[in-house]
Amino acid sequence: MEHFIRKKQIRIALFILLAIMVIGIAGYMIIEGDPFMDALYMTIITISTVGFGEIHKLSAGGKIFTIFLILLSFGTYAYTISIITSYVVEGKLSLLFIKGYRKKSSYKKMENHVIICGFGRNGQQAANELQAHNQPYVVIEKNHELIIQNLNNPHKFIEGDSTTDETLLKADIKSAKSLISTLPNDADNLFVVLTARYLNPSLKIISRASNESSEKKLRVAGVNNVIMPEKVGGSHMATLVAKPDIFEFLEHLSIHGTSPTNLEEIECSNLRDNVSSKTIHEIGFRKKSGANIIGFKTPDGEFILNPSPDTKVISGSKLFVLGTKEQIESMKNIVRSV
Repeated sequence: MEHFIRKKQIRIALFILLAIMVIGIAGYMIIEGDPFMDALYMTIITISTVGFGEIHKLSAGGKIFTIFLILLSFGTYAYTISIITSYVVEGKLSLLFIKGYRKKSSYKKMENHVIICGFGRNGQQAANELQAHNQPYVVIEKNHELIIQNLNNPHKFIEGDSTTDETLLKADIKSAKSLISTLPNDADNLFVVLTARYLNPSLKIISRASNESSEKKLRVAGVNNVIMPEKVGGSHMATLVAKPDIFEFLEHLSIHGTSPTNLEEIECSNLRDNVSSKTIHEIGFRKKSGANIIGFKTPDGEFILNPSPDTKVISGSKLFVLGTKEQIESMKNIVRSV
């Protein structure tokens, strides 16, 4: 709102200043018979009060007109210059003339990326995590001032309403792989889910919810996962009381590579014929990489915790691996090369 008020103020001030200049030029040309350049010069030195001398001795009518012009422009010139200077210093002047401004002004068509709807506390955390994972993403945010405040951050923005088809299409939703809706209002999140599911039926959608009633509606609308920040936060606080050492142990694990020990998922796709359906023991993941497989997900979505060495690795399954960054990278190379 503040941006639009200031935008209106500067446009009004510029219009008034231009009008005064037109009046001044016309007055000197008519009253004094000055050519255009002389009339423009007299108008500028009069309204800016710089104190340069007159081009020629003014007539009585010219002096009266000059007094009128000074009184008319008194304060307007300084006010307009101060507003323009403010916008230049803050880097906002160009925003007045760029419709649909977005950070980084333009971006190439994205594919297999993540769309984050809303850049509040949860949206910022999601963006930071994706940034740490080197995952391509774009943030949709309608709060212009919030975008300006994060102008120097590496986040990619689209300014608009994420509940509309037009904005989601600008974010290349049809070629996106996931969408995270973190809007504070559950009704808005529900509308985003419905619109996104309609535009991209295969999209993975994760949404924030404030209560269990909204969670049920979001799941009916087609969301894949629902996160309730208040519920998660309360659970974590209770765990700190009941099982503090376990929680502290989990805090030492990282999912984005900033800790010596990381937890990561590895997709097993396009496996060769001589590897597909081999057991974990036969492939020798632990011996070759040093990383530990602590979980397994079947192509049907079934999770197996601490899978046995006899578990067969099938194309389309996933491995949940615990190890150092180097060990996990070695594990990925085994999956890709075997």
